[in-house]
Amino acid sequence: MPADKPAKRPDRKPQRKPDRKPQHASGPKPDRKPVNKGVAGTGRPHKPQSKPAAGPDEPLRIAKAMARAGLCSRREAERWIEQGRVNVNGKILKTPAIEVGPNDKVLVDGKPLPTAEPPRLWRYYKPRGLVTTHNDPQGRPTVFESLPEDMPRVISVGRLDFNSEGLLLLTNDGALARHMELPSTGWLRRYRVRAHGRVSQQQLDALKDGVEIEGVRYGPIEATIDSVQGANAWLTMALREGKNREVRRILAHLGLEVNRLIRISYGPFQLLELKPGEAEAVKRRVLADQLGARLAEELNLYAVEEEQQRAKRKGSGRQRDDDA
Repeated sequence: MPADKPAKRPDRKPQRKPDRKPQHASGPKPDRKPVNKGVAGTGRPHKPQSKPAAGPDEPLRIAKAMARAGLCSRREAERWIEQGRVNVNGKILKTPAIEVGPNDKVLVDGKPLPTAEPPRLWRYYKPRGLVTTHNDPQGRPTVFESLPEDMPRVISVGRLDFNSEGLLLLTNDGALARHMELPSTGWLRRYRVRAHGRVSQQQLDALKDGVEIEGVRYGPIEATIDSVQGANAWLTMALREGKNREVRRILAHLGLEVNRLIRISYGPFQLLELKPGEAEAVKRRVLADQLGARLAEELNLYAVEEEQQRAKRKGSGRQRDDDA
């Protein structure tokens, strides 16, 4: 007899192939980070969108207007207002919570508020024997009395004390100065220091964790011994906070007496070949690159740069026409 045929298997429903792309359990698909493809044909990335800077005819808070005019920082402007030094439209100002426009008459210490100019930055070699202030109660010579004659009215980014020398950044914009001074900016200040006394590299390495002196806490400090000359040692020190007389106090805590202190860099800006008393402007494009796109947009640095480039191209075209 022929072998029994195998029993037929029950019909099966065809299995559905799983989707290649996994589905999320619920909710919409997460947003993907957009790819910045840049400006076509230029190789440059698109500038990120940011809040546009206030135009010349738009009202500003009084402290910001004073800072933009290069008189002081916003914080200092608020103190000046408290001291009754600011007059708006014939009345002494009692609060910084007001806005002023181009039609308002603003007087500071009896003088009209200077016209705000595009932000600029200078590198300046501060010599020893100058104080970093506009008015010294003791009558000592100041940085701002000793600047080159072609310099406009400026304020300093931070300070160097009377006996310190080296790189001091100057700007005509108080808002820019305030941003660059903030510890949160995280820019490293680097110093060359000659100090009398003896110290070991192990003692200096301990400063990497910070130190507390007489109730004041100082942040991490990088310090190395460069050379020893007789009773003096040359050190390189780097820190991010820049508190008042910080380097001198820390080294005094280690038994050293500073007899020369030179700041050689502040963030990306360096002293380089500047000589005492010399000042050199930082190019706006370099400044914008170092500040980052958001702040550069807020300070209108890109708009100023583009306007200058258009004027330069227009001038070049006119020159070619004259030569033709």
